[in-house]
Amino acid sequence: MSRSTSRNTNNAGRGKGRGFARAMINLGACALALLAGTPSAFADVLPVGVELPLTGAMARAGTAQLEGIKVAADLFNRSNGKHKIALTVIDDEAQPAKAVSAVEKLASQGVLAITGGYGSNAVSPASEAADKAGLVYITSGAVDSAITSRGLKRFFRVGPASGYSKAVLAQLDAMGVKSVSIVASTKQATTDLSNDVSTKLRAKGVTVTVHAFDPTMTDFKPLVNKIRLQDKPEVMLMIGYENDYIGILRAAKVLKPQLKAVMGTWSLATPKMAAEFPDLVNNVIGCAMLPYPVQFASAEGKAFVDAFVTAYKKEPDYAAEFAFVQSTLLFNAMARAADAGTLKKDGIAAELRAKPQDTLIGKVSFAANGDNPSFVNYVAQIQGERIVIVWPKEHATGKLNYPALPW
Repeated sequence: MSRSTSRNTNNAGRGKGRGFARAMINLGACALALLAGTPSAFADVLPVGVELPLTGAMARAGTAQLEGIKVAADLFNRSNGKHKIALTVIDDEAQPAKAVSAVEKLASQGVLAITGGYGSNAVSPASEAADKAGLVYITSGAVDSAITSRGLKRFFRVGPASGYSKAVLAQLDAMGVKSVSIVASTKQATTDLSNDVSTKLRAKGVTVTVHAFDPTMTDFKPLVNKIRLQDKPEVMLMIGYENDYIGILRAAKVLKPQLKAVMGTWSLATPKMAAEFPDLVNNVIGCAMLPYPVQFASAEGKAFVDAFVTAYKKEPDYAAEFAFVQSTLLFNAMARAADAGTLKKDGIAAELRAKPQDTLIGKVSFAANGDNPSFVNYVAQIQGERIVIVWPKEHATGKLNYPALPW
């Protein structure tokens, strides 16, 4: 054998030896890392899909919900030990077709359930797609009354329209309002809420005028001018979405109808709206479960706020709180189903329905149709940089400014 051949053979042997040694070192390092890790290193992974509008007209609400969902996953993963939530997020742009596509993609990737959804027009078809795929779909972002009458076994909603209606009616009653002009989008959820509120107000002897508008409307001056010249109500109630509110308020700021108050429903009384549109929303009243700055007495509430502030360097709004609640309920139900061996036998849905749960938005108890009839929202007012809870009295964090307008 030549010396060069011998050298090559020896080098090859040494190379194999070094490779084997490196492999053993790597294996040892992995083993040490596992041994040094927390119990969550050995946790069973529970994959969860998240479908939300993160771009487009409803991105503010969708982003807030995603933040709440991520905090719920973080707190669950830190405390459970035996199971670990893994999130897969898809932006649906609040478009029905994209929401369905997102659910189908998440199902193909093996998620066990879906949390999220915003806007009844997107949530309705998305939840049907989830049910068809055998997946639980839980949301706080859809209030269409028909959405829980479809016979879906795996659809759950923590905040139905009835909770908003009760809050709006109670606040108007507390203010002693005798005349209201309702400005409502013709989308299904907003139309349902408008019909419910207007019917119940008229039954109490309140004068009500309803102005329905197409969701594509951007110039609200003609509509607001009718309210100013013809209706002359004490309160203008807006039932729509973020961009609708801003368009209506801009028109009202120009035309200045003689009102005592401006009121809205969801996605209005939030820190984001107060920060981005201070000249439009000051003194506006809306539905919200959280004051700003946030105040919680419970240990769970304080943990939620602390984790949220740590993650996002800001305080949560009520959309994030709702998403946190729905996701925490889902994650805990998944863990119980996993322990019972029923994850793929509709065990998640069964666990969600099993018993009432005390949450940051009050008691949640899912009926057979997936709704939470216990839900009643709070009412808040934007006062400068603050969001003040003004109803119910037992949860009030400040006094209502009334009469008071943004302009």
